[in-house]
Amino acid sequence: MTRSRAQDPNVCGVTAAIAVIDGKWKTMLLWLLDSGPHRPGELRRRLPGLTEKVLTQTLREMEVDGLVHREVHDVRPLKTVYSLTPFGRELSEALESLSDWGHRRLEQLAKPQPVS
Repeated sequence: MTRSRAQDPNVCGVTAAIAVIDGKWKTMLLWLLDSGPHRPGELRRRLPGLTEKVLTQTLREMEVDGLVHREVHDVRPLKTVYSLTPFGRELSEALESLSDWGHRRLEQLAKPQPVS
């Protein structure tokens, strides 16, 4: 889904929400930031395979969407810290029940399937 379609007031609310969390890393970043503010290096260490370029791009998109707050401390070297905004925390809380459902589904898939 394009980002402009996600802003269309005539689109389903679930579709608009999924557009905001669409992508490989956004839900994991939301989950990590839900535990408190993190520096970019910390986030990269916690998510192997996430490149600096993709992390920066993803955090910028999340900032534009109002999910994260970027704070730059004026020290040398510059220190940048990301945290969830109240809107991002609200989304994280809304995703908890979806996460629970996903875990139940994984448990169900792990059970031996009856042979037909």
